[in-house]
Amino acid sequence: MSIQLRPALPADVRAINALVQPLASRQILLGKELVVYYEAIQEFLVAEREDGAIVGCGALHVMWEDLGEVRTLAVSDEVRGTGLGHRMLEALLERARALGLDRVFCLTFEVDFFARHGFEEMGPDPLSPELYAELLRSNDEGIAEFLDLARVKPNTLGNTRMIRPLGSH
Repeated sequence: MSIQLRPALPADVRAINALVQPLASRQILLGKELVVYYEAIQEFLVAEREDGAIVGCGALHVMWEDLGEVRTLAVSDEVRGTGLGHRMLEALLERARALGLDRVFCLTFEVDFFARHGFEEMGPDPLSPELYAELLRSNDEGIAEFLDLARVKPNTLGNTRMIRPLGSH
């Protein structure tokens, strides 16, 4: 059965939530309220089977003029191991390149998966002091995670901050 990647629609939010919930319950992904998915729906891609079922999702969130974050990358258990996660991540990285971003961040427990795609663990000082000061003004939890702020530690303890430059593969 073929699977197509496409931009997510508001009608996909409940399917995205259904994909994420089992992973959130196992503390692999952070769960979100439905309203958060609706607010960010234009950041999402979904993987849709021929029968209309949504079997994967992922989002690209722009954090700064040259920096984005891959968020909420998930595939259903039935398609795990088929390369769909790879396809979705590559599509999100292509989207980042099209936006002119130079690097992409992720916060993940799936270190090996992201390492196979060119991501490396972040060092302690990935930003200039000026950019750090600008990003501190954001209320976005993903940016707080990127900056490694103590206030997000209870939610993300154990996750690995990884980054990838978007030059050639």
